[in-house]
Amino acid sequence: MTALVIDGHPHAESLTASLAQRYATGHGDARVLALRDLEFDPHLRFGYRQRMTLEPDLIDAKQALAEAQTIVIATPLWWGSVPALLKGFFDRALLPQQEYRYSPQGLPIGLLTAPHGRLLLLADTPWYAAPFTGLPAQRQVVRNTMRFCGIRSVRAHRMLGVKNASPERIGRWLADAERLGAADGLRDARRGQAIAAEAASSSVVATS
Repeated sequence: MTALVIDGHPHAESLTASLAQRYATGHGDARVLALRDLEFDPHLRFGYRQRMTLEPDLIDAKQALAEAQTIVIATPLWWGSVPALLKGFFDRALLPQQEYRYSPQGLPIGLLTAPHGRLLLLADTPWYAAPFTGLPAQRQVVRNTMRFCGIRSVRAHRMLGVKNASPERIGRWLADAERLGAADGLRDARRGQAIAAEAASSSVVATS
């Protein structure tokens, strides 16, 4: 897979889950990682004083994060933040010296190599209230998590007013998610072909 789609909603029948699946369908080479299906302790029980043993599902998730060209996070906004399940995944899976480190000057250096990322953020907040609430979850995930860990280009897509959204509007959101996935799938495929061609060229030079 070239894209990893992280579904951060605890409920499999949520709109968040549907958006994650539609993006993956459009992409064509994406894996959906539904956090509700993973077995792991979401609590960082010792803070950063002592490293917890990683469960097999977290080891697998970290490997997928390291290999993906595009990382997408789909999540609702709850109490100004993300669900505890997603926050717990961030706490346990994104670790110093593995997904990020600090320079001698104390500046963060991201270690994930995915050049592209997206945030699919759903909220009951109506669009006209967003300037007042600020949607802090968007800043938290885009700037303080994804870019912090090295994903250079991250775009946020907000589905606002979910509670009162009509079926037609929800249908447009789902179609948009699939369209974004298709566009990313083409880009990731081209990048993969370019990398393969460069590797083949280097191999020819090395054996000449």
